Amino acid sequence: VQLQASGGGLVQAGGSLRLSCAASGRTFSTYVMGWFRQAPGKEREFVAAVSWSGSTHYVDSVKGRFTISRDNAKNTVYLQMNSLKPEDTAVYYCAADSPPYSEHDSWDWWGQGTQVTVSS
Repeated sequence: VQLQASGGGLVQAGGSLRLSCAASGRTFSTYVMGWFRQAPGKEREFVAAVSWSGSTHYVDSVKGRFTISRDNAKNTVYLQMNSLKPEDTAVYYCAADSPPYSEHDSWDWWGQGTQVTVSS
């Protein structure tokens, strides 16, 4: 599976961004898709995941602000980020894994990362 993330950028606190991740190479719909992020000086952390059926799971710090979704027809997963905070600043990575998945960054396939910077 090849993953290509896009949509990062610079935004003011309270603003919104939508990340996209296009997948190719294998049967997209059978995999769990997710987003991780890594802030400077910190370990990569789980952000959100969506199963093939659309079930979602979020880290507590983004619940109510971020929404993960997938379009199996387009082989694409999205992360809609609203009410962004400076602490959301990080490189965001999309990833794919065979179920069951975990919040550890041991997923099978990774995209290249896209920078999100939230200014205060």
